[in-house]
Amino acid sequence: MQTQLLDGRYQIEQLLGEGGMARVYLGRDLRLNRPVAIKIPYPHLMTDPDFLARFRHEAHAAAMVSHPNLVDVYDVGQDGDQHYIVMEYVAGVTLKQLIHREAPFAIPRAVRFGEQIALGLHAAHRAGLIHRDIKPQNIIVTDDGHVRITDFGVAKSHLSTATTETGITLGTVDYIAPEQAQGRPATPQSDIYALGVVLYEMLTGRLPFTGETPLAVVMKHISEPPPPPRRYNPQIPATLEAIILRALAKDPAQRQRSALELAEELRSYERLVSQATVVNAGAESAPAQPRPSPPRPAQVSASRPAAIPNPRPVTTRAPRQEGVGCGAFFVGMLTLIGVLAVVFLVSSGILPNIFGGNSERPTTQQPGQNPTTTPEPTVIPTAVVPELIGRSDGEARELLQQNQLIPAPSSEYNRDVPQGIVITQTISPGTIVEINSPISYTVSLGPLLVAVPDVTGTRNDIARSQLTAAGFVVNTVEEPSQTIDAGFVIRQSPSPMLRIPQGDPVTIYVSLGDVVRFPDVIGRNRAEAEAILANTPGLTLVFVDVQGRDRLLADFDRYQPNEVVSAARLAGGNQIIGISNGDYLPRGSGIVLGVRAEE
Repeated sequence: MQTQLLDGRYQIEQLLGEGGMARVYLGRDLRLNRPVAIKIPYPHLMTDPDFLARFRHEAHAAAMVSHPNLVDVYDVGQDGDQHYIVMEYVAGVTLKQLIHREAPFAIPRAVRFGEQIALGLHAAHRAGLIHRDIKPQNIIVTDDGHVRITDFGVAKSHLSTATTETGITLGTVDYIAPEQAQGRPATPQSDIYALGVVLYEMLTGRLPFTGETPLAVVMKHISEPPPPPRRYNPQIPATLEAIILRALAKDPAQRQRSALELAEELRSYERLVSQATVVNAGAESAPAQPRPSPPRPAQVSASRPAAIPNPRPVTTRAPRQEGVGCGAFFVGMLTLIGVLAVVFLVSSGILPNIFGGNSERPTTQQPGQNPTTTPEPTVIPTAVVPELIGRSDGEARELLQQNQLIPAPSSEYNRDVPQGIVITQTISPGTIVEINSPISYTVSLGPLLVAVPDVTGTRNDIARSQLTAAGFVVNTVEEPSQTIDAGFVIRQSPSPMLRIPQGDPVTIYVSLGDVVRFPDVIGRNRAEAEAILANTPGLTLVFVDVQGRDRLLADFDRYQPNEVVSAARLAGGNQIIGISNGDYLPRGSGIVLGVRAEE
């Protein structure tokens, strides 16, 4: 494509890539002077009204979702017959490119990528969007390892045996969920399945299902269980393999209930491995204790309990001698009484006075030994609670962890605070607490998104009731219609079923019936008025009533000569009804103009 300008604002610079339904170009927003990605459908799709409706509808919906792991949609527009979507430009490589170069990934890296993808999908699902085409080609990885999902709602999967058919590529069917392959509607669990395939590929360097044709691959997705990923990468822990295989369940109900649940499973696994690593490191660095038997250093791992130390050797005693039991008994009793007396004196504080009245207790020191010291009082480590309000959830988590505090987030809908921003925190900033204390805070989910009811063709009062019950503010605009009866909704904005924030306005356009607006001719010169009426379809000028001083009386001098001073329409039975500028008249009405005489 040659360099061109869309709507006088977006400069197209170079082709970035091509998908099943659109090309993506690197461009520049000349108004804001920033790079952007511009998606333009293929020319043959520009004439498909169903595709264009879905293209605009889902682009508008995607533009309302903002999340660190999603590519932002900035604008949706049309320049002539060319439709386009303007998106955030993210510098990086696709996950598919990384897989080709570096798979299988190290396990922690694959888990981190999977968690970020799941969190991005959760944000989209919560807004009512299903991606339907999750694959590594639609995931961008930045240089610092941050993951961004792109291409929402446009590259919808289609099933065909022909690899050259529009929208069909091996990359599409390689990640398709069984229910999509069977023609059933895609759900959030469909995206979870596709993410399971991506996790499988990152960790093994291969896909769970391959075949000579797309149809062969699709049939395996529907009917064959995936080979366990540990068959190809034995380093994958059993716990992680179970998470992946659950996401790849044929029955959507057996997969994770949400993308957030999958993200939490991956996060819990990562935390478990991290803790096990710390425990192992501590156990291996502890000095081994000398034992009579050969030393066996204790190690603790997440997969097996610590080894039980060998029993201490039993000390053998000489056999008891007969005949000295009584003497030994009295000696033992005296020794016990002496020990108890010393303990009593030490505990009561009397013993220090006996040793020269010193307030400190005496210490016994053997040659070559360090003197015994009094234990220091226990100091509880503390941390200062940071300011969280106004920060993103990720920033809040990182800040708390840096201060050795435990993030405890909750969430709620909020129209005024953007999604992902902290609204409140339970402990005030600056408060001193023990380290490892949980700090609760609330993160905004953004506005509650509600599907706009379809009220097109509905009677005005019923339409208003339905929209009000759904939580929207209703605005009404009346306009003529030659096809819709008076009092019924012609169209609505936003479009039906689009998910928008609850409380937003919805405008309904209500039919006035087949009527014509009377143009603004009263107050104009007669010649101008006649010309305007001649160009107003549905109205006919039938008579001009020239009125002198005898008719206008004292008002005669208020008007200019040949000025239109009044208007009327002819009704049934030769009835004349006065009208004003802007009135709506039945189509075909005859018009009478009142004009001031010259003198």
